[in-house]
Amino acid sequence: CTLFFFRMGLLSVVCVSLFFSSTFAVDRGNFKTCDQSAFCKRQRALKPGQSPYRALLETLELSDSRLTLQLINDNNKVHLLLELYRLQGNMTRVKINELKPLKPRFEVPDVLIAEPPTEPLSVLSKDDNGVVLSLGAENQRLIVSARPFRLDIMEGPEVLLSLNSRGLLAFEHLRPTSISLDFSLPGVEHVYGIPEHADDLKLKTTDGGDPYRLYNLDVFQYELYNPMALYGSIPVMLAHNTQRTMGIFWLNAAETWVDISSNTAGKTVFGKMLDFVQGSSEKPQTDVRWISESGIIDVFIMLGPKPSKVFSQYASLTGTQSFPPLASLGYHQCRWNYNDQEDVKSVDQGFDQHDIPYDFIWLDIEHADGKRYFTWDPHKFPQPKEMLQGLMDKRRKMVSIVDPHIRVDSGYKIHNEITSKDFYVKNKDGKNYEGWCWPGNSGYPDFTKPEMRAWWASMFAYDQYEGSMENLFTWNDMNEPSVFNGPEVTMHKDALHGKWEHRDIHNIYGLYVQMATAEGQIQRSGGVERPFVLTRAFFAGSQRYGAVWTGDNAAEWDHLKISIPMCLSLGLVGVSFCGADVGGFFKNPSTELLVRWYQTGAYQPFFRAHAHLDTTRREPWLFGPENTALIREVIRQRYALLPYWYQLFYQAHKTGMPVMRPLWVDYPKDTATFTIDDEFLIGSDLLVHPVTEEGSRGVTAYLPGAEEVWYDVHTFQKHNGAQNLYIPVTLSSIPVFQRGGSIIPRKDRVRRSSTCMENDPYTLYLTNKTNGELYIDDGHSFNYDTKKEFIHRSLTFANNALTSSNLCPDCNFLTSSWIEKVLILGASKPSKVLLKMDGKETPVDFEFDTSMSVLTLRKPGMNAGADWTLLLQ
Repeated sequence: CTLFFFRMGLLSVVCVSLFFSSTFAVDRGNFKTCDQSAFCKRQRALKPGQSPYRALLETLELSDSRLTLQLINDNNKVHLLLELYRLQGNMTRVKINELKPLKPRFEVPDVLIAEPPTEPLSVLSKDDNGVVLSLGAENQRLIVSARPFRLDIMEGPEVLLSLNSRGLLAFEHLRPTSISLDFSLPGVEHVYGIPEHADDLKLKTTDGGDPYRLYNLDVFQYELYNPMALYGSIPVMLAHNTQRTMGIFWLNAAETWVDISSNTAGKTVFGKMLDFVQGSSEKPQTDVRWISESGIIDVFIMLGPKPSKVFSQYASLTGTQSFPPLASLGYHQCRWNYNDQEDVKSVDQGFDQHDIPYDFIWLDIEHADGKRYFTWDPHKFPQPKEMLQGLMDKRRKMVSIVDPHIRVDSGYKIHNEITSKDFYVKNKDGKNYEGWCWPGNSGYPDFTKPEMRAWWASMFAYDQYEGSMENLFTWNDMNEPSVFNGPEVTMHKDALHGKWEHRDIHNIYGLYVQMATAEGQIQRSGGVERPFVLTRAFFAGSQRYGAVWTGDNAAEWDHLKISIPMCLSLGLVGVSFCGADVGGFFKNPSTELLVRWYQTGAYQPFFRAHAHLDTTRREPWLFGPENTALIREVIRQRYALLPYWYQLFYQAHKTGMPVMRPLWVDYPKDTATFTIDDEFLIGSDLLVHPVTEEGSRGVTAYLPGAEEVWYDVHTFQKHNGAQNLYIPVTLSSIPVFQRGGSIIPRKDRVRRSSTCMENDPYTLYLTNKTNGELYIDDGHSFNYDTKKEFIHRSLTFANNALTSSNLCPDCNFLTSSWIEKVLILGASKPSKVLLKMDGKETPVDFEFDTSMSVLTLRKPGMNAGADWTLLLQ
């Protein structure tokens, strides 16, 4: 919830009205352009050309783990220290700092999961012009050129990436102390990442406009298709062509701007073809320039070469997506605000009355006593445990909001403890920093302090957070941090976090809030239960702590469309658990838009409906029985697919592979996929093309893979890959396709919540020549990790035999779930089917649909964790 001021008192309204437009649109005057950001304007005024920096080769020192080398700026004679590291897993780290800084520069802590392991560098050759180093793998070399200073990473005769080839390395030494560095990517036309921006998946060139900005901000109903900063910042960019995928991770938490230019920008397809026919030697190239307000240059170059390798490389640095509780992959019902306990009870009953499953109901800021977090309004929520117990009896859960602005109130325990422990952020004069937010005058805890985070975590204990129970989880909003009367609606840059200014740490503040909150949930269970925490602000590494959403969107068709590339961009840089407010936060959706948004949201990782305080109520049954039926159906589709979603999140947690991903990730050589962002893959095996146009009667979906076949999951109709397929649609349509050669586990008995389905049977959907997996654990604890309590099965179908075998023989978990049904798409009719299990062969009932070539095996009855084979004869 953002920037509407209710029940805050007249003074609050007067204060904040000076800062915000009352219209439903972003007030750009609140937020800086590059020209208005002094350091960005200065750095951008530097034009490509001769770099003043020279490498002093005589200072080169080489140890087992790193190379150091001094650089000198020939204009001002200031020395820099260059450090080069060859990291395990085909990565290179480049650090540049002043050799003798006048004042220490901030280096970002707590983002890397450990100091990355290194591999030896070796000098291949050296002369007066530079030095050539071996990077080991596949004839890779790193060339350090001395005059001007430049780095080139090569593989064979090909330059993969260059640093400072355009001469834009720049260090400011007196306050302010901004930095800049350019990267050139020969052969690359497509770059992605650096979320969060409400823009296309493929990043645009920024020549003639503003760079992409990374600066966590509370933006009131953001505009689309521009590079303005939003709530989160992940300074990671991926570069992709048919030969290779690479990544650049710029580890800096200060305000950052990213310029992108390309020598193919603006060229038409015909123009590119003409270049080819006429034999133009111009190779495509993308140049990227990073500019940060403070800190050092600390950059990780991830050399792939495959997309999956870049994901694992980045995961090895910052960690993987946390493995969420299964219930959090279900449907979430939220608005600002459910009025009181009776309202919660009524909404909960409404889902039962209309036979719609859900797992979580949410409470926004009005649930607390005067917006004092960790409390309950005594009139509206007088018996929170009774409310939570009522949900628990139905095996459902609740989320309450806990924001990181604390009401300055001597009668408020949380404020008094933070004050007594001296845990508040300070202003430049050393006093507690205060600003306006929802409660009025607020203090801001200094989450950069480990002792502050430990105390915050302790506040989630059941005896501290009165009224809380084990089925209450947490939402961290406004953690950019949002300061209504601050510059750009955030904290003053000269506020102090210990010895560091806020400008140095701004973009990791939100990560620290979510980190401390997740730790609190873990601690309250004695380390047994997995947390669920949603955050609005985020940074590199935030994936380790929970989910994110795309902030305060609007009930408009374009906002529905943009939710797809926004979540795809986050998935590419580690954050798989992403969603958008279904229906739009601001304004009131038309019935058609609401239905289409449910159909889209049901196939995105985080599935939550949310709405502004000013909007009309929009629970799923308030739009007439026909639309209720449409929404019910797509929510039930989500629940049926929970086994597949869950095992994809397990894989993401283990490997770093995104759950929701662009087509090019799985089809990296298919150039037709490189700019597609109106459809996506869930894992490798489901392709979704949501309907996002008003009044649409058809969509055209691209089915990738020349050797692939795709099956419509609703009709089982078979389609060949490598084609654009026109699909007529009605309001009930959500085009989804299953890849041939895959197995999708489902639970087709949908109940009131995911927890109610825990022991229900599975249905397997598969095609011939198939490989798949089935993953099962208790759905909520860390026992899968600490005690190896899980089931992980390999499913293969070849030579008319479907076999389940154990992928983890030393794991120990029992399930009551069994295989209720197997559907084989594109099958031939067998004469009989036998179940081979425990040394016995048992006939299995089946039926065959000749018109669709679908074979259905009914109630084969084997336990989902057992070894078995189904033989088709």
